[in-house]
Amino acid sequence: MFYLIGLGLGDVDDITVKGLNVVKGASRVYLEAYTSILTVGKEALEEFYGREVILADRDMVEQDSDTLLDNADKEDVAFLVVGDPLGATTHSDLIIRATEKNIKYKVIHNASIMNAVGCCGLQLYNFGETVSIVFWEENWKPESFYDKIMKNKSSGMHTLCLLDIKVKEQTVENMMRGRKIYEPPRYLTVNRASEQLLEIIRNRKQSGDEKVLDENTACIGLARVGTDAQKLCAGTLEQMQHVDIGGPLHSLVIAGDLHPLETDMMKLFAVNSEFLSLIKDK
Repeated sequence: MFYLIGLGLGDVDDITVKGLNVVKGASRVYLEAYTSILTVGKEALEEFYGREVILADRDMVEQDSDTLLDNADKEDVAFLVVGDPLGATTHSDLIIRATEKNIKYKVIHNASIMNAVGCCGLQLYNFGETVSIVFWEENWKPESFYDKIMKNKSSGMHTLCLLDIKVKEQTVENMMRGRKIYEPPRYLTVNRASEQLLEIIRNRKQSGDEKVLDENTACIGLARVGTDAQKLCAGTLEQMQHVDIGGPLHSLVIAGDLHPLETDMMKLFAVNSEFLSLIKDK
């Protein structure tokens, strides 16, 4: 059997009992290591599980899946994913490849940011399409995520923005020269994501587009959700540029129409009294 096992969002002991039993009995255990991070490293997982864990980077998962699936028709192989295996980043491609090889598979679910975002107090069924905000580069500044946020906002829906992660990335030069030299990991913060959104807003204003978002749009910044170091901060999009919610991983919620209970919850995380005044009548 090929198992896809969710690890949850926090520490080593967030794995389910069912998932832990599979890990302990599997012939090989892989850890997907490029779409998210845990608060602990591979070594802590190995100590907790009492066995070796093999890191599976993007190249292995996307280009060398045969290694992952090798002998999975004869023995149990576990593939560990932070959060839920079919949550924010799906691994349905592995399921399809396993099925094509007549390998049985099983998914063991866990918490992911897709449902844990409820900690911010906004009701899950009032969220629209989830979007990903990518790092802008000097000559590459896509805006497609903004259009999706605007579509949600115009319908009164909240938007969960998943912020970019750069792990095991190469420069263009190293890639062209075939050099396996990788850049240090980078994680998009709510501050930089807010700056990018505000720049798009300014550009759209200049082009005469109808305004849906502005500097005073209510937002919630989330960091390290599901861990003991979880931190939430509610403020305007303008204020989100300057908040300090610590290290990764960050997510950003753009609020839509607010129910009174949602407003009360946002007040718990307000950055200052100015923001409290702004949302008190919403």
